[in-house]
Amino acid sequence: MRINVRSTLRAVLLASAAFACFQLASPAQAADEMTPERLLNADKEAGNWLHHHKNYSGTRFSALKEINKDNVKNLKVAWTMHLGGVEGGGIWSHGGLEGTPIVENGMIYVTDGWGSVYKIDARGGKGQMVWKMDPKTDHDWAGAIACCGVDNRGVALWGDLVVSHTLDGRLIATNKETGQVAWQRQVADPDKGEVITGAPLIVKNMAISGVAGAEYGIRGWIAATDLTTQKEVWRTHTIPAKGEPGSETWKDSNDAAAAGGGSTWVTGTYDPATDTIIWGVGNPGPDWDNAYRPGDNLYTDSSLALDANTGKIKWHYQHTPNDPFDYDSVAENVLVDVPAPNGQTLKLALEADRNGFAYAIDRTSGKFIWGLPFVKKVTWTKGLDAETGKPIEYDPKNPVQRYNASVSPHRENKVADICPGNMGGKNWPPTSYNPDLKLWYIPVIESCNRITVEEATKDKLKPREFWTGGGPSQPFKITGSVTAIDVTTGKIAGKMETPFPNLGGMLSTPDLVFTGQPSGEVMALDAKTLQKLWEFNTGGGVNAPPVTFSVDGKQYVAILVGLGGAWDKWFIESTPELKKIQPGSMLYVFSL
Repeated sequence: MRINVRSTLRAVLLASAAFACFQLASPAQAADEMTPERLLNADKEAGNWLHHHKNYSGTRFSALKEINKDNVKNLKVAWTMHLGGVEGGGIWSHGGLEGTPIVENGMIYVTDGWGSVYKIDARGGKGQMVWKMDPKTDHDWAGAIACCGVDNRGVALWGDLVVSHTLDGRLIATNKETGQVAWQRQVADPDKGEVITGAPLIVKNMAISGVAGAEYGIRGWIAATDLTTQKEVWRTHTIPAKGEPGSETWKDSNDAAAAGGGSTWVTGTYDPATDTIIWGVGNPGPDWDNAYRPGDNLYTDSSLALDANTGKIKWHYQHTPNDPFDYDSVAENVLVDVPAPNGQTLKLALEADRNGFAYAIDRTSGKFIWGLPFVKKVTWTKGLDAETGKPIEYDPKNPVQRYNASVSPHRENKVADICPGNMGGKNWPPTSYNPDLKLWYIPVIESCNRITVEEATKDKLKPREFWTGGGPSQPFKITGSVTAIDVTTGKIAGKMETPFPNLGGMLSTPDLVFTGQPSGEVMALDAKTLQKLWEFNTGGGVNAPPVTFSVDGKQYVAILVGLGGAWDKWFIESTPELKKIQPGSMLYVFSL
């Protein structure tokens, strides 16, 4: 039976509050107040992990160094905790874990794929459940239009609230101390094929939300909710309406922009100095038939800079105009300051794109600074223009781009092999940046795949149904790597190859880099050489990024383990060994 989410919002609110479950073994401490000042200065609280990306700049770097390259070989499991959310729904057989734990003064806040929030007391060297908030998401209704898995990437903190999203498009504020739902509002519309998988970004008193659903013909957006009034402050569509700047880049007669995609499903970053939110935008729709939507298709495949107060677009940088490869640019932008040869400071936004190239953009203007391939094999283009960063083959006079014509799928070349594959050289798993070494670590998917184009027609566009203009197949073996880039030179500084794609993401400390494998291993690497120094097999697929924190002066590393997402449904044939990995849902915490 179909359930309309909006009509049941009040019932869900009551149910989610009623189903907040408590364990009395460890009484909850009085909630700490999360202020804008604390969020602005998150790195000063070295023992905590207060933002999704550790800080507003998105570095995922911690200065903690009790665990270091000399003693990391002694790292062991401190404790584990089973979570829920493994059950499936819609087109998905099971949920997975892709979240980043948030840690504040010994309290850990994590989510499962269905958006249940868990508060765990990590004090005393062991984990004890404090409460669980279950939002009671309708599994079949939301799961039917979750393009790429039953996923939730985590929470944010504000005031005395834990702020989270649900797959069916709600923004929920839960009381940090009691686990009771304080309020919630509908942000996305599943009736249109919209879902939310990303963690919210808190800026001032606002929660910033993105949306997923480009494969269902949505028109993407980024929205801000006032956490005091619980009302929307602004909503900026990533596909401009007719007459708005950028609308001229949709040159079709199909009104393609109305269903033009442009999802925003990875949490962005924030530059307080210029009061600018920088957010990645996904692929245009339909994904592979770019002749249906001639033009550059702004603002898809772009990094967008938004005025934090109004949502107005300040600048954009588009990586793959008129994208025929599903190479969206949804990845996080890491904000770093780098000394320039002339003695000045370059203020960069770093983005590792699905198209296989890493970009440095001037975050004050959107100007291209440098770009380079971070994967071993790129075939879709012969390179980037040194001045603009656009693909060499890009011709702004051509409404339909071909790029490297022999491997570009299109209506006259319906089957083509591309590298990297449409999963990208990097997908959503986050990078990390070490500001001391000036090294940027990218979780890499070393891949190729085969694309088959199907001609899109307007009559095929239907609500809550796939709108892709074709699809991929997987005749090639896919592996992975950790690639380090020296951001002072824009050159690769090292590459550590892995047998499987990196589907979880990165954490860096002064002399270490942590990451995981979908085959179950969690690893620590030397930050300079990328030599493997430690490894532990969790027995479950790693599909989430690690974090580090300290409690009572002791450092820990935490990671969620439970393979989900799109890989084991759409891409498993390229990594057949992973068919043995079973669904799971567990938090691992390590210490010396």
